[in-house]
Amino acid sequence: MKTRIAVVYGGRSGEHEISLRSAESLIAALNPQRYEVTRYLIDQEGHWHPGPILPEPGAHPDIDVVFPILHGTFGEDGTIQGLFELADLPYVGANVLASALAMDKDVMKRVCREQGLPVVDYLVLSRDDGDAADAEAVARKLAFPVFVKPANLGSSVGISKAHDLAELVVALQTAAAFDRKVIVERGIEGREFECAVLGNEDPAASVPCEIFPSREFYDYEDKYLLNKARIELPANLSPEDTTEMRRLAVECYQAVGCEGMARVDFLRETATGKLYINEINTIPGFTSISMFPKMWEYTGIPFSELIDRLIELALERHAEKKATRFTR
Repeated sequence: MKTRIAVVYGGRSGEHEISLRSAESLIAALNPQRYEVTRYLIDQEGHWHPGPILPEPGAHPDIDVVFPILHGTFGEDGTIQGLFELADLPYVGANVLASALAMDKDVMKRVCREQGLPVVDYLVLSRDDGDAADAEAVARKLAFPVFVKPANLGSSVGISKAHDLAELVVALQTAAAFDRKVIVERGIEGREFECAVLGNEDPAASVPCEIFPSREFYDYEDKYLLNKARIELPANLSPEDTTEMRRLAVECYQAVGCEGMARVDFLRETATGKLYINEINTIPGFTSISMFPKMWEYTGIPFSELIDRLIELALERHAEKKATRFTR
């Protein structure tokens, strides 16, 4: 009997188009001999097609497991995971808490720092902190250049690199258009890496890759439009540095409480050689150029087998959850 997979994709976030591409790659890789696929497209206004998943246990006997491939807001932040929990449906990826925590760059960094993991110095501002006086206050604490980011978004949407006060004011306003909370990070001059993690109770990290942006930093256009960024897999690191990066990736994953999958992004400062955890993405891309499946393929797990494993992990977690009592 085939496993019935509900692929939920699209969404209201600024990463809608990326989600569409990820979903098509995912669906193409699902073995039709093993899986029966139902599509649930969420348009940019938030409407479900052909209809929504209802938040009621037993309302969807035709779904064995949900595979959300929604990037960013309303998909990677715990909100859609809450719906699946209410519906009592197994689903791929992090739970409500881990999704929300990982999505908020400020809270994620706080949790990592509490666990002794290395994160870049940063400040937190609100949407209203975007005038010249606010920029000057930031500049007194962090030297230029700085990166300005919406706290809750991915794929480098709304991110700017500011080299002076004038650019900082514009960057703060740009980020504030995408979130009420904005973070400003000390700019790291160095190298960018990514490392994939897979698993529930006993996660493992892939061989990492290095990103060589074609622009000043790895922004949205460089990731998805220009097709000029260069990727080196495996990353040119010593065996010791590779082992350390994989260790930190797993520790970050566990600190946040992730399950299923995630991709951890790193920065390595040239001047000091120090490695920093930059972000963790709980629903990494599955497009033809996405590095999460590419890293696992290099590490020994082909794309179709990776998807099989993610579905197995979702079902395993749901089966374990059944042992939990919710009433007296």
